[in-house]
Amino acid sequence: MKPSGSSGQPSKTERMERAICDTIRSIPKGKVATYGGVAEAAGYPRYHRQVAQVLGKYGERLPWHRVLGAGGQLKTPAPWNLEQRMRLELEGVRFRGKRVDMKAHENRFFRGEKASRKL
Repeated sequence: MKPSGSSGQPSKTERMERAICDTIRSIPKGKVATYGGVAEAAGYPRYHRQVAQVLGKYGERLPWHRVLGAGGQLKTPAPWNLEQRMRLELEGVRFRGKRVDMKAHENRFFRGEKASRKL
């Protein structure tokens, strides 16, 4: 992501997008996180809608399938929800009906945890 501000510094939106992308990339295989959990871990609590926007913008370069709705719901529209479920099951994620077993698979972010990859 290139800085677009006149000072050569990334804009607030670019910094937020980078933090969200880095947080999503930090979710290991076999684990999942909610949109709200990603937003909070990225330093932007209550910005869960921006997490969805970032996934829409950069999803092909991110492990998008590891980000879920509250309570482990698959929020992607059909047919992507089927692909999301298959990708998660291939990583060993278990479901309870239509929801991910969050007790077993929710990623726990640690304060100060930052992934080092760039967009």
